[in-house]
Amino acid sequence: MTEKTQTQPALTGEAGTDVVLDVGPVAHGGHCVARHEGRVIFVRHAVPGEKVRARLTDADEKATFWRADVVEVLEASPDRVDHFWRPADSRRAWGHGHPPVGGAEFGHITLARQRSLKADVLNEQLKRLAGLEPVPDGEAALVEAVDGTPDSRDGLRWRTRASFSVTPGGKLGMHAHRSGHIIPIHEMPLAIDAINNLRLWDIDLQGIDRVEVAAPANGSRPLVLLAAAKGTKPKRLGAIAARLPADVSVAAFDPATEDVQQVRGRTWVQESAAGHEYRVTGAGFWQIHRDAPGTLVGAVTEFLQHGGFLHAGAVVADLYAGAGLFTAVLADAVGETGSVLSVEGASGTSRDARKNLHDAPQVEIVQGRVERVLRQKPRDFDALILDPPRAGAGKAVVKQLVDAHPRAIAYVSCDPASFARDVGYFRQAGWELAGLRAFDLYPHTHHLETVALLTPRP
Repeated sequence: MTEKTQTQPALTGEAGTDVVLDVGPVAHGGHCVARHEGRVIFVRHAVPGEKVRARLTDADEKATFWRADVVEVLEASPDRVDHFWRPADSRRAWGHGHPPVGGAEFGHITLARQRSLKADVLNEQLKRLAGLEPVPDGEAALVEAVDGTPDSRDGLRWRTRASFSVTPGGKLGMHAHRSGHIIPIHEMPLAIDAINNLRLWDIDLQGIDRVEVAAPANGSRPLVLLAAAKGTKPKRLGAIAARLPADVSVAAFDPATEDVQQVRGRTWVQESAAGHEYRVTGAGFWQIHRDAPGTLVGAVTEFLQHGGFLHAGAVVADLYAGAGLFTAVLADAVGETGSVLSVEGASGTSRDARKNLHDAPQVEIVQGRVERVLRQKPRDFDALILDPPRAGAGKAVVKQLVDAHPRAIAYVSCDPASFARDVGYFRQAGWELAGLRAFDLYPHTHHLETVALLTPRP
């Protein structure tokens, strides 16, 4: 008897149970929606329209929905392809008795369909959370490919930063999605060659809990950050550093405090973007796609300059500014007759911004929470750049931004849900979404980046 004609097992609420599902539309978070016996099940590693056999991974009887992974495809979508990475292939991984690694959950889908699915999610979030239907100029948002280098047009080799876990036996690995299970790996196809060439999987990493790697796209010196397990002695870190090439910097870091201690070489990397050099210490924030900084700077400045909001003498601010990616470009645009307020909450990253912008007298760098700094330093802004963390700005910050009466805001976001929620707050305050672009800066994952122009409603 084939899987298609077998009697469907009752949903018992036990993780590990297999069920046959008709896969519905994509949803925010990297999964699709399926329904069975009145129960909503979020299915990963599927494509809308498929029939699959899926294994329940979260199935609490009291939960409003369950989660599952595809273990067999019974009726495939024409947009399904072989996954490029075995540890992330759900069917292969479960065939070996364990879940797949996270971080490449769309790797079984053609790149064109990945982008259309991401556009579906973005438009659905804007409709549901911001009340926008249709989105700007009567057209749905599209997700643009970013393939600035020939060797990245397959959606691989774009990550200049990567985070790894370590198995109890000291092997480099990655976590399964929503799981403490660590799967050993021997490559990271989404990472640029400079990361893979370190061959961290060949090194005994006992005594280490986590490894972060930053390898700038400009080819400058990579940095390996080692988060040591409790009780690990400094000489153990030195022994690991000795296994790496001599031109690689190594540092110890505490993920909770982001404190960084030198082991060998620098505790920072040198990044390049938009004609500027940037120092980024430790695990400080920097866009991870090799082409992301230039892409986002270009989109932001095009919106602001085309609308006449960014020009010599303008008064502008870069909020959640990080190491100063946008700040430096704003300083160029406003010149010495203008002013730029650059605000960043993380103390280490704010110190980097001071070093990066030390020769720009028109820039004032302030370390602190955006809402506090705006209260302390009120001024009439021509434009603001808003690039908050994944959680978004939130209602209180949006109110403060509106109360500051800028002529325009360029909003950069990596999360369509928090972005759409904030757009809704702006609309309630009398603003409108005047422009929107979306970029596929995270191929083979469900993530995307948006750049929006917000202006007061006439």
